[in-house]
Amino acid sequence: MEGKLAPSADIYSTVNGFMEKALPDGKAAAAAASRRNGFVRLGSGSAQNGKIHHVTQNGELYKKTFSQSFEETPMLVAVLTYMGYGILTVFGYLRDFLREWKIKPCRIATEREEQKEFVPLYQDFENFYTRNLYMRIRDSWNRPICSAPGAKFDVMERVSPDYNWTFKITGKVIKDVINMGSYNYLGFAESYGFCADAATETTIKYGSGVCSTRQEMGNLDKHEELEELVARYLGVESALTFGMGFATNSMNIPSLVGKGCLLLSDELNHASLVLGARLSGATIRVFKHNNMQSLEKLLKDAIVHGQPRTRRPWKKILIVVEGIYSMEGSIVRLPEIVALKKKYKAYLYLDEAHSIGALGPTGRGVVEYFDLSPKDVDVMMGTFTKSFGGAGGYIGGKKELVDYLRSHSHSAVYAASMSPPVTEQIIASMKCIMGEDGTTL
Repeated sequence: MEGKLAPSADIYSTVNGFMEKALPDGKAAAAAASRRNGFVRLGSGSAQNGKIHHVTQNGELYKKTFSQSFEETPMLVAVLTYMGYGILTVFGYLRDFLREWKIKPCRIATEREEQKEFVPLYQDFENFYTRNLYMRIRDSWNRPICSAPGAKFDVMERVSPDYNWTFKITGKVIKDVINMGSYNYLGFAESYGFCADAATETTIKYGSGVCSTRQEMGNLDKHEELEELVARYLGVESALTFGMGFATNSMNIPSLVGKGCLLLSDELNHASLVLGARLSGATIRVFKHNNMQSLEKLLKDAIVHGQPRTRRPWKKILIVVEGIYSMEGSIVRLPEIVALKKKYKAYLYLDEAHSIGALGPTGRGVVEYFDLSPKDVDVMMGTFTKSFGGAGGYIGGKKELVDYLRSHSHSAVYAASMSPPVTEQIIASMKCIMGEDGTTL
């Protein structure tokens, strides 16, 4: 039930969710001085040789418990923020009262008279928040741009004559606005350069789209080249690519788990992971964000109690986490999760949408960042929309896993193939990151 993670001569204890080695007093002091993150990590290869390495990257984050991992919000900021929401909520109800009595003009969409008795299509408070709070700052979002999303871009000017209820484009372009909202992390999504040139040449040869699925007439040599390149880049046996990053999660998780399986999900996982989990039909249990005590408790309970009612063992247990959490920016505690998944014989699904290409000495993501082996992760997922400046996503792992997904994944079987110029964009940017493009970038 509990497989050993290292030779039996080594003694390990779990303290506050960290894997620490019990060392003699003198060596313990030396080890503490040599590491900054407060825990000892076991790499798969080094553990087999009886060697212990210490993580020294970004170590201060892991000295603290989960509740201290993020910067504390200043009390004054918190009080003023909640006060602002409270005041706007009170005024919102007052404005709605005035709209109801036709004292204030009503610009919101309303139900038709013949549908007054219908069940509303939306939640009332969400609509209240949209029209009374969000509407006041709506001009800060959904800004139309008219250039490539580089470090600077051009924005179309728009004005609102009715306090952000409607917008009108003036025709004027605001030049060289600093871009602080894009995930074009490495700058490959520019309209010029070797990536753009390669994509242009590919468009001339292959056209803009394949207009078929990979199972029929939509499997290009470029798709095969990209998958071979992704597998080498990740250090895995095989890889499968998809034309949409969101669907890479939402359409592949249902192929991996189903009824009788248990899916353990971090509470801050991306919406695509949440949707995929719900579509799978598996039992879902959520653990606290980056909290190893919470995850281990769920694993223990799952093994001890089994499935509800029948008490049969779960067919499989899948832990689903992100490399860098898209909404928080926190890094997953991967060494500890790998230790737990080995201990309790679970599978690990790692979403590296934001970490691949941007984290680690050579950009190979959070696995490389912690100096772990790709074999420690059962399903490696990532997207091409961030660091690579393209679109789509991938699944990497063992060859039998990828072969299974080729014939069972809804996204692989039914979706149209990735666009040829997008495929070439990813190939060019990935080769540049790997140093195989012949340049010194």
